[in-house]
Amino acid sequence: MKKIFEEVYKIVKQVPKGKVTTYGDIARILGNVRLSRVVGFALHANPYFGEVPCHRVVSKNGGLAPNFAFGGINVQKQMLENEGIKIENNCVVNLKNFLFDFDKN
Repeated sequence: MKKIFEEVYKIVKQVPKGKVTTYGDIARILGNVRLSRVVGFALHANPYFGEVPCHRVVSKNGGLAPNFAFGGINVQKQMLENEGIKIENNCVVNLKNFLFDFDKN
């Protein structure tokens, strides 16, 4: 499991400021779309605060993590808003505008 977690961290590090990705996109890149929950577990256990921007990972609908590991949902919301991402009702307002496209980068 540790190897998968490290792969998750490597993928999340690619997401630039002002962009987000989803648990499902990360699972897809890992080669198995069923690993979305494992991605969530990895991010919750993230030992690299400040290095791995786990706050940039949201649900497939743009929802924030209710149990964000580094201070709760309000901290995740503030971190994303500080990067220019608009959040309403604990969701990214326009996921299409802010979604990072791994295939193009």
